[in-house]
Amino acid sequence: MNMEARVGTIQQLLAGGIAGAFGKTCTAPLARLTILFQVQGMHSDVSSLSKVSIWREASRIINEEGFRAFWKGNLVTIAHRLPYSAVNFYAYEHYKILLQSILSLENEGKNASADLGVHFVGGGLAGMTAASATYPLDLVRTRLAAQRNSIYYRGIWHAFHTICREEGFLGLYKGLGATLLGVGPSLAISFSVYESLRSYWLLQRPSDSPIMVSLACGSLSGIASSTATFPVDLVRRRMQLEGAAGRARVYKTGLFGTFRHIIQSEGLGGLYRGILPEYYKVVPGVGIVFMTYETLKMLLSSIPARY
Repeated sequence: MNMEARVGTIQQLLAGGIAGAFGKTCTAPLARLTILFQVQGMHSDVSSLSKVSIWREASRIINEEGFRAFWKGNLVTIAHRLPYSAVNFYAYEHYKILLQSILSLENEGKNASADLGVHFVGGGLAGMTAASATYPLDLVRTRLAAQRNSIYYRGIWHAFHTICREEGFLGLYKGLGATLLGVGPSLAISFSVYESLRSYWLLQRPSDSPIMVSLACGSLSGIASSTATFPVDLVRRRMQLEGAAGRARVYKTGLFGTFRHIIQSEGLGGLYRGILPEYYKVVPGVGIVFMTYETLKMLLSSIPARY
């Protein structure tokens, strides 16, 4: 790999990692609310869940845990998002180039349907690659964020050690199947919708600010991907918390058994528990990630030219 290629790789990794960490930090309170809503059906009376609202849960967190509790687990979120987003964007750019070469697409944009397919498949592969590489951090983040009054895991390393001791090393990969099932389509939809909307927008209104276009298109792509894959994400969260803090297992029949259990006990609406704070989160969150990535990529790409 020559020096120019190495610099390009570092720029992509830095831009992707910083964009992901910044976006997650900005929306950490909504991310925690989403997780708490998603896992409420595990050990609660389902009939009482309809009484819980976003504002009531937010007030509970402030009154019982303090305002800083909205960022509970955010350190491990950043530790997860830096490598996850770096690998995600880096892998996406390279999968896109590979798929374009396989399909002999020299100039992007000439074949809209083929480009859409490249973005869809490339995004899905990139998401699964990044998720597989950083999954234990994602599981630890979920468990830390799901804690309420009683603290079972005292920090990142204590959580890692406790999970390995009580559940074995494979406990760090609990729910990976559901994660890959969700993250593949989610990133496929997100990247394909983002790229398509952005290309169309800039084609119709080339004078608009690319940064604001990235923010708007990223937000819309986040809504599309979250709506399509939220039930799988909810099941993933529930499976990640199986056996946490010494609790009894609720779902003993794997991925599809968990789906069936949720539908039987909570109804179809149970698969979308927490979707409202998820929307509140992804509208700014995904938009910020894409906007930050595009901005940093432009800024970093200009650095070598100055020296």
